[in-house]
Amino acid sequence: MLAHSRARFCSSRCRTAAHRAGVPGELRRRPRWVRWTGRKRPQTVDGRIASSTDPETWATYQAARRSTAGVGLGFVLNGDGIVCLDLDGCLADGVPNAATQLLLELAGRTYVEISPSGRGLHVWGRGELAAGRCTTFRGQPVELYGSGRYITVTGVRFPGAGSTLGDLSPALATVLTSSSHA
Repeated sequence: MLAHSRARFCSSRCRTAAHRAGVPGELRRRPRWVRWTGRKRPQTVDGRIASSTDPETWATYQAARRSTAGVGLGFVLNGDGIVCLDLDGCLADGVPNAATQLLLELAGRTYVEISPSGRGLHVWGRGELAAGRCTTFRGQPVELYGSGRYITVTGVRFPGAGSTLGDLSPALATVLTSSSHA
């Protein structure tokens, strides 16, 4: 039983197990972890303000996971080829809308997790992205990030998603050539 109606896990033990099982090793091995506040602002593991561009404020996955600062984990994108597509409001009762389903097909076998709200997805992978961008794809808002940002991490893998980072180049190319930029 969940502690309250908005809880994502029944206990801290379940939350820890989900993070261990869900977050790919390619992300866990990089010391680019932060915590985040309820307002989705990055924090250091000791609760100070963190920066998505200052490595001095980042930590290892283990340190971030052990920390009790803030409400969850976040991963910093620094331009090394790891990218994330942030799809807000794309799930209804856990089912992706048509545009999101197409993006997932284009992304192929890669790590996809359910966002903290439970209504969105983070599609993680490898690719080249010169700058972050907010756009729409077939009516679905899409945020594309590869550097200078941090993304909240839940470790709750979307059903059927991969456990490693795949090549997102086809999805990135399709979104960037057929979308309207915001």
